[in-house]
Amino acid sequence: MALTREQMAQRVARELKDGYYVNLGIGIPTLVANYVPAEIDVMLQSENGLLGMGEFPTETQLDADMINAGKQTVTARRGASIFSSAESFAMIRGGHVDLTVLGAFEVDVEGNIASWMIPGKLVKGMGGAMDLVAGADNIIVTMTHASKDGESKLLPRCSLPLTGAGCIRKVLTDLAYLEIENGAFILRETAPGVTVDEIIEKTAGKLIVPDDVKEMTF
Repeated sequence: MALTREQMAQRVARELKDGYYVNLGIGIPTLVANYVPAEIDVMLQSENGLLGMGEFPTETQLDADMINAGKQTVTARRGASIFSSAESFAMIRGGHVDLTVLGAFEVDVEGNIASWMIPGKLVKGMGGAMDLVAGADNIIVTMTHASKDGESKLLPRCSLPLTGAGCIRKVLTDLAYLEIENGAFILRETAPGVTVDEIIEKTAGKLIVPDDVKEMTF
């Protein structure tokens, strides 16, 4: 059974480590803020100038002026800082973000990512994604494994305009967790109830299936 958006965020949250500065992209990545393990301390950063995002607000916590880069209302945790977007991008471009979580339309076996444009369709645009993929060494892409039409998003070569080249090493989809090495996707974990055969069928790029593939637990 494919992972829900919330389960995908939960799985990504396991990659967080104590003391990390983390940028969460628009879409599924923003949900990771709700699943930060209680035993670790991380600072979530937003391109629009907020360091120290907390969980999404309840109705009583709602502040319309406190938003993330996707214009969603958020909370600020104790110790948060608010500054200009120029300073925020300086932090990103300077390599001071320990982990970046991004959504994508496509990823390929060379670690290329396409996340900002589908010709003929209205999408939100580049945002800070190009800076994030250029300034971060540790990036996790989270997205559905295939489109609504069943077309694979894990490809031999991205067909859409690239956001960044050779920068992606980890991909979490609703079906699996994979790493990218030496021109191939390497299957590391399957979603509960999802078979390896289904993942093979829905992965267009070269896929390596090791003997020790694990099933995710929640």
